[in-house]
Amino acid sequence: MLHFSRLKTALILVITALGILFAVPNLLPASVLQVLPTWLASSRVTLGLDLQGGSHILLEVDASALKKERTEQVRDEIRRVLREQKIGYTGLTIRDTTVQLRLRDPNDTQNALTELRKLATPLTNSILGGSTGESDMTVASAADGQINVSLTEAGLNARIRSAVDQSIEIIRRRIDQLGTTEPTIQRQGADRILVQVPGLQDPQRLKALLGQTAKLSFRMVDQSMSPQQALEGRPPSDSEVLQSADGAPYLVEKQVRVSGEDLVDAQPGFEQTTRQPIVSFRFNANGARRFAATTQDAVGRPFAIVLDNQVISAPVIREPILGGSGQISGSFTVQQANDLAILLRAGALPAPLKVVEERTVGPSLGQDSIHAGKVAAVVAAVLVAVFMLAVYGLFGMFALIALAVHITLMFALQSLLGATLTLPGIAGVVLTIGMAVDSNVVIFERIRDEAREGRSAIAAIDKGFSFALGTILDANLTSLATAVILFLLGGSGPVRGFAVTYILGLLTTVFTAYTLTRLMIAWWVKWQRPAKLPI
Repeated sequence: MLHFSRLKTALILVITALGILFAVPNLLPASVLQVLPTWLASSRVTLGLDLQGGSHILLEVDASALKKERTEQVRDEIRRVLREQKIGYTGLTIRDTTVQLRLRDPNDTQNALTELRKLATPLTNSILGGSTGESDMTVASAADGQINVSLTEAGLNARIRSAVDQSIEIIRRRIDQLGTTEPTIQRQGADRILVQVPGLQDPQRLKALLGQTAKLSFRMVDQSMSPQQALEGRPPSDSEVLQSADGAPYLVEKQVRVSGEDLVDAQPGFEQTTRQPIVSFRFNANGARRFAATTQDAVGRPFAIVLDNQVISAPVIREPILGGSGQISGSFTVQQANDLAILLRAGALPAPLKVVEERTVGPSLGQDSIHAGKVAAVVAAVLVAVFMLAVYGLFGMFALIALAVHITLMFALQSLLGATLTLPGIAGVVLTIGMAVDSNVVIFERIRDEAREGRSAIAAIDKGFSFALGTILDANLTSLATAVILFLLGGSGPVRGFAVTYILGLLTTVFTAYTLTRLMIAWWVKWQRPAKLPI
């Protein structure tokens, strides 16, 4: 057990040296990091929200808006189906999540029921992938040719779950383009999303980015009457009055000529002549074709660019736009243009999000947490050092050297993996300081037992390491299994932060407390050839 080949010795020393190399950038100031190679300068532990400050927002999918939108979609689909089948109807109305209508000819009831039931979508089990036997809507008839099409509770819940999943991906794309590091975006409950962005001290900007649905549409301005006349009287059935950011009314057609779903890119920039901030956009092939056809037919007419039912701008089309690209101007600031480009690139949310909870963690509070964690780590290290030196002497010194390497390797691995260090993570570091020397205590006590039985110093050391290996592996494997379960099922960021630190600590403990300590003792035995153990 005390023999180490040159290759094995070199491997242990290389691992230790690499650990020190990748952990050192965490201790260097920014001025020194600038002169280091990029691959090394970027090797730093990312601090979590509770350590470096940042923004915390809890969002909730607006279920009522989602139900309303879905019900309106069903009404439009019913209208389309009945028109295609040439089935006459009257009184197409919405009552909560039910669409009601009355057929002009009751003899068309069976045909109408057959066609409308085709609109229902079977629900699938999200885990097994099979059908649940339910659908997202029910179609039933009543007396005198009345038909009720109702959204089912299971269908609405499935749509809410889907909206949360889509929203998480869109939120992630929006935040990633802010340039922040390690944001936490995760589901909470059935309809809520937790967003934590370390380092971002402007929660209002984050709320503005996440709170906007960002549904972009291009529509024609209705010039059949003025917006004021439409407000005072009744606007045309196929038009509606929308406000601009400065409160100016516009009478806009309801028909969407080109949708924001056809956008493939949006970038902030500056208009060449006025140097005002703008947003340049580019369509895919389908959007470019529709945009070209619309601008060809509407030369000389104003064209409304609408974002979340608000008119951003309404320029007059001077000539056909055939290239599939254009620009949006609207008296933006540079930041507003940049944020709008982010929203358009990331895509529209499937439903509005409401802010349920928000808070900002200041950097001073984070620094207090770091200071408290440092104090706890230093106190723990000092107490462990005093105990090991007092009880085990020289062998205790070997254990303390291994402990220092253990902490270094933990931070090196966190840096390489891009793991986020949170306040519970610091608690995990403090915990593993005690656990790291626990293996050495097991080994040293076993060596003492062998020496008491009359074995020589070298034989006692060899037997002590041999017999302690099984105990150390069993203890660490059971702890590792617990830590993995904690990471997988812990849910929240702080719990996972603790689990990550704990897992890394267990892995490095086996290397440092057993292998590295054994190597140092083997060198000591080779040099000193002791007749008696200093333990």
